[in-house]
Amino acid sequence: MEAFGALHPVLQALLAGLFTWGMTALGAAAVFLAKEPPRVFLDAALGFAAGVMIAASFFSLLLPGIELAEARGRRAGFRR
Repeated sequence: MEAFGALHPVLQALLAGLFTWGMTALGAAAVFLAKEPPRVFLDAALGFAAGVMIAASFFSLLLPGIELAEARGRRAGFRR
């Protein structure tokens, strides 16, 4: 991991993007290679993807916004 941190930031972004693309392609290949995936598998995969997206939106958007509001002395939440 230290070797990755020593790379130029543009190269880091390129490698991270390629890794993300590769994992997405691998997941898509599993669906495309299966002739008729079981319904239970598709339901579980959809539920997992939804959970990942909810977590990603919270930890990358909502949580930093709440922390920023609290750092500025404002109440974190909805206005009424």
